[in-house]
Amino acid sequence: MSHADTRTLLLDTALALIWRSNYDSVGVNEICKQAGVTKGSFYHHFESKLELFFEASNHYWETIRRDLDALLSPINPPLEQLAKWITFIFINKVGKDEENIPGCAFFSASMQIGAGDPRIISSLQAMLERGATYNRALIQNLHNGNFLDDDISCEQKARLMQQFVHGAITYVRASKNIANLKTDLPKGIFRLIGLKKDYWQQVEALITL
Repeated sequence: MSHADTRTLLLDTALALIWRSNYDSVGVNEICKQAGVTKGSFYHHFESKLELFFEASNHYWETIRRDLDALLSPINPPLEQLAKWITFIFINKVGKDEENIPGCAFFSASMQIGAGDPRIISSLQAMLERGATYNRALIQNLHNGNFLDDDISCEQKARLMQQFVHGAITYVRASKNIANLKTDLPKGIFRLIGLKKDYWQQVEALITL
């Protein structure tokens, strides 16, 4: 296995373990065991678990950026973009297993680490801003198509979408009730962004859960 492949394997393994558990309970030994590499190989690529996690932020973003680029492609009409975005949230952040709802590994682990490392704070802020950029683009497309009926700025709507989704996923991880989220998340997003009610059913019909 090449050095690049080993590094990618460690990044993927760390994210998968943190998703299933949490940052504090996942140690270097467990990461190496699951990846099938030695601790020597680990420390060849990363100085520490914190360094691995820091590097994993960009790796994680690249894995979802391609999906976001595809769903917000101009070939998709704005209402379809919204439906695809909501579908993306369910597939990548919620899943179907109520006992193992992934959420966002990077966001959750950053909250566990806290404010002790400025690199983690910076990475989390960058991750949130990247996500908000896509939210703003989606809202702007809906606004340009005259699908929204209020005058809240695109910037504020993008932040509200982000805050609502993170809060909803945190809630469902505790409540273990995905069925309610399937109803609540789309309608909550519709209300936050001011989607005209004439289009609610149309978008819901396009969401694939």
